[in-house]
Amino acid sequence: MSPVLPSDAHLLFFFSELYYLIARFLQSGPCKKAAKVIPYDKQNSKSYWLKIVVLNQHIPADYLLRICQRIGPLIEKEIPPCVPGVQTLLGLGRQSLLRTIPGTR
Repeated sequence: MSPVLPSDAHLLFFFSELYYLIARFLQSGPCKKAAKVIPYDKQNSKSYWLKIVVLNQHIPADYLLRICQRIGPLIEKEIPPCVPGVQTLLGLGRQSLLRTIPGTR
């Protein structure tokens, strides 16, 4: 089954990078076989995917984890959560990483 990919070129590039970071993360844990599944379709060819892999060999396996660890504190400084100091990727409402400043959407 092909992954759902956007038609917008900028988003397609972003999705490719995200898939790459997910694959790198999976390679470092018990899901090594899952990391070998390359998400590509007609819009995101295998050669394009392999180019991303070659160009980004410098990215460590824990890069996505480190990004996730940094996002929470940055958002917390800008938009305080309802429970200070509690950082989770799976929060809801005022604990969500997708929360907005009250009064904005």
